[in-house]
Amino acid sequence: MDGLFIRSIEENIPLEMIYLAENQELSQRKLIVREVNDTYIRAYCMLRKQIRTFKRENILSIIPEMRSKNRHLH
Repeated sequence: MDGLFIRSIEENIPLEMIYLAENQELSQRKLIVREVNDTYIRAYCMLRKQIRTFKRENILSIIPEMRSKNRHLH
C-alpha cells in the first residue's frame, strides 16, 4: 500500500479507495495522496474537492485509478 501512496504523491496519480467511515458506512473515493504517516494519509479528495484525512486502518481497498493507469501506456 505504501508504494501506491508514494507513487500518487510523486507522480500525482489518482487512486480509487474503498473506505470505512467513522459512522461505519462504506464510501468510494478518488484521491491524490499528499502526505503519509503511520496512522493517516492526507489526500486531495476529488469527490469533496478538498484535502481530507483518512485513517489507514479504515482503508479497505486502494488501487490506481484505471483511466490514469492506461494513460501511462502511451
